[in-house]
Amino acid sequence: METHGSRNAAAGPGTTDLSAPGPGASAAAGGRLWVTAAVAIAAFLTTIDSTIVNVALPAIQRDLGMSLPGLQWVVTAYLLMFAALMLGGGQLADRYGSRRVLLGGLAVFTAASLSAGTARSAAVLLASRAVQGAGAALVLPAALALVAAGRTARERDTGAAVWMAALATALATGPVAGGWLSQHLGWHWIFLVNIPLGLAGLAAGAMAVRDAPRGRAPAVDVAGLAGSATALGAVTFALTEGPGLGWHSPAVLAAAGLACAAAAWFGRAERRSPAPMIDFALVRERVVAGGMAASVLWGAGVNGILFFTSLFLQRAAGFSATRTGLVFLPVAVFVVLVAPLTPALAQRLGPARTAAAGLVLVAAGLAAVALATRQVSFLRLLPGMITIGAGSALTVPLTTSVLAAVPAERAGVAGGLLGVAREASGLLGISVLGLIVAGGRAVPPHGALPAGFARGYGLGLLAAAALVALGAVIAGRTLPGPERP
Repeated sequence: METHGSRNAAAGPGTTDLSAPGPGASAAAGGRLWVTAAVAIAAFLTTIDSTIVNVALPAIQRDLGMSLPGLQWVVTAYLLMFAALMLGGGQLADRYGSRRVLLGGLAVFTAASLSAGTARSAAVLLASRAVQGAGAALVLPAALALVAAGRTARERDTGAAVWMAALATALATGPVAGGWLSQHLGWHWIFLVNIPLGLAGLAAGAMAVRDAPRGRAPAVDVAGLAGSATALGAVTFALTEGPGLGWHSPAVLAAAGLACAAAAWFGRAERRSPAPMIDFALVRERVVAGGMAASVLWGAGVNGILFFTSLFLQRAAGFSATRTGLVFLPVAVFVVLVAPLTPALAQRLGPARTAAAGLVLVAAGLAAVALATRQVSFLRLLPGMITIGAGSALTVPLTTSVLAAVPAERAGVAGGLLGVAREASGLLGISVLGLIVAGGRAVPPHGALPAGFARGYGLGLLAAAALVALGAVIAGRTLPGPERP
């Protein structure tokens, strides 16, 4: 890879100085390798923490005696803090440097993993999961800024492909490792395995070259951050607890009212802030808006339904935890196989066609899994899982197109916006699709699932497929076409 000293010097906040004095090009190349290693570990950690948990949910439910809403909070507490604080993490990366923020986030995430792994009560586990999400909210936008800043289009695509490969590896190892660990060693180990990985990420980040000298960057928008976090948390509470407490209960009605008030406060704070978290001019850009919208629909469809797949396979179809993990393996394998082909395909067909085709494949895969729920077997589920994986790999242009459309000095915020889009969509997908899957019925910690759960799961898969298909339409209409020679 060539040295990009002059381009990095002009890239502004969030870039990494790869032209530092010393051995010259070899030092710069070495710095890029350490940065790539740190980014790959960051992507792996923040993803595996979701995938490894899903398969272990029935074991956590049995051990701690949690209801379905409580079990949903094991996942959504992480996603909520992740999504709510990520824009602030992007601002911090732009202000203080991507490397510094990445290291801080990895330290918080690793410490919280130790707390979760030693938890003996639901309260401690949920609190630890929330802190893990806060650490991940620092990690993801800083890592994406390192991928984007001061790079050529090819390097950006290569960095995004490395990012996707790390995500895919987490997808592959997470379910299998989560199933095996929870079945043979106990669910606590699904969090403890994060500790050596987090320490490795910290070591790689410490070896990377320093952040470039900072210009004067705006302060973090605290008022906007508080408003967005409160609104997202209140909405999640209402959707998660509504079926159990009743939609007309005082707590649910209060949460709905708080969500509306917080959303209004957020809009007011953003209009008045000298450093708003969301640059509305940026969001109004066609490529950015379309890429984010398609990412939201992809995340709501895929992440929202994976939560319930583990419960369905283990408690309705009689799969063991290890076998359930193996069901998810083809998704990750085909993301790994197809992701390296995506940059060349996007250059040939254009980001719009590539991403739209990927989303259509994901929708088709979800529909195929829905058709296999009446007579469940690994072989009947396999075609749908393969299609979901291959299609997800083709959605890389949703990320690269947005990053290419923003100035380098806003790369941290752009990474935060992309992260919020995907994580918030998973958060809301679990809540909204949960209403379809559970049908408003309570799911006990032990024993048989309520009548109609399998049918609700199938309907949830079809609803998820419809959301992803809508994302394909949006991506096809808003992302760039092929470059003209």
